Amino acid sequence: MAKKDMDGQLLEKTRDEVKEPSKYTCLLHNDNYTTQEFVVYVLKTIFKLKPEDAYQRMMDVHKKGKGYVGSYSYDIARTKSTEVEALAKENEYPLKCTVERI
Repeated sequence: MAKKDMDGQLLEKTRDEVKEPSKYTCLLHNDNYTTQEFVVYVLKTIFKLKPEDAYQRMMDVHKKGKGYVGSYSYDIARTKSTEVEALAKENEYPLKCTVERI
């Protein structure tokens, strides 16, 4: 955006600041019913983790009660969370995935 004086001379030129979009993290929550195998399957299919990484994240969730599974823009994080819960419901598991702003 440029500011000009009465004669049309350029006084000052300003730039609009561009911000990076906020990031959001997806968290899986441990429960007493969802199998470890199903959680690994979810991590491999929805979050595209390698089998060994999926197993490690599943163990983190199992031991800590909840765990980080990825950081994304808001829309992608919400989509992945919705996919996790829909797949869990379809397989009759109460697995929960939440989204938190970083």
